[in-house]
Amino acid sequence: MLAKIPYVDIRGYTPLELLFLQRSRARALVEAAASTFGGWSRVVSRYALPLGDRASRRWLKRTANPYLHEIDLIAEHVGVCGAFTLNICFEWGCTTGVWERPAAPLLRRVLDWPFPLLGESVVVAHQSGPAGDYLNVTWPGFCGVLQAMAPGRFAAALNQAPMRKRGGGLPGDWFLGRLAAGRATGLPASHLLRKTFETAPDYAAARRLLCEAPLATPAIFTLSGRLPHEGCVIERTEEGYGVQDMENAPVCAANHFETHLNTLRHGWRARPIDSEGRIAQARMMGAGGQGFSWFVPPIANVNSRLAMMADAAGLLAVIGTYGVKPVTEPFEWPG
Repeated sequence: MLAKIPYVDIRGYTPLELLFLQRSRARALVEAAASTFGGWSRVVSRYALPLGDRASRRWLKRTANPYLHEIDLIAEHVGVCGAFTLNICFEWGCTTGVWERPAAPLLRRVLDWPFPLLGESVVVAHQSGPAGDYLNVTWPGFCGVLQAMAPGRFAAALNQAPMRKRGGGLPGDWFLGRLAAGRATGLPASHLLRKTFETAPDYAAARRLLCEAPLATPAIFTLSGRLPHEGCVIERTEEGYGVQDMENAPVCAANHFETHLNTLRHGWRARPIDSEGRIAQARMMGAGGQGFSWFVPPIANVNSRLAMMADAAGLLAVIGTYGVKPVTEPFEWPG
């Protein structure tokens, strides 16, 4: 049987209330994340995750992160190691794009992340901020935003950026990138996206904030608005940005840069799986089609954990997946 995606109204509250309502699901997610490492899982659970949590919390405190108090409470109530680490973990691949439609530009999104139980455990949380309501496609115990829709304002999603080449080969590039992230003072990308949904009154304000706010690590944002041609892909470094605006053709993103940022310094390494192939497939799609008929390889792959469609007119449709197979019934808003 396919699971149902819960809808949880936490307007006026924080993701901590979502955790209270779905505590067993959150604990299972953290424990399942540790088991991703196979035979090393016991070592990871006993040594690596506690070290990662301490380092993550020190960094959040040093940078005066506005959501640290929430994550402190989440970690306390989950009761197992990993809550800090997973709240700022940024190791995934995604495919996202915006297509022109009469009602409002359509945002499609696939999240690729190898952790188990993500597809089965996805939740739609109805949240609010000073700028209005938004529906956050998320997980209990996670305080950021990876993909969401704000009715009447915009829809947006976050992709992992490529890895910056630093001249040390793949292991060296990864390690040096982590050191650089530890010295950064900007917001994690998922926290900036949450701030955007909470405070941006419209597409233009969201575009400006996602372009200009300092970031802790490079990222890629895809944004769709309410009016025709309000769609863009924003590629970000810690301080700089490049934008592809929708002009008579869809704009799509995977896990490599395509603006001038791609030529900076030593260049960048695309994230797996098949970033070039996924973006090529996305560009071949039209805005039509029934349901999730567009969720096919290579966009759908072994790491896929959810697929989403959204627009600022109020459409939100989500399925949880395990690879290419759905593991939930479709969630539709309005239901």
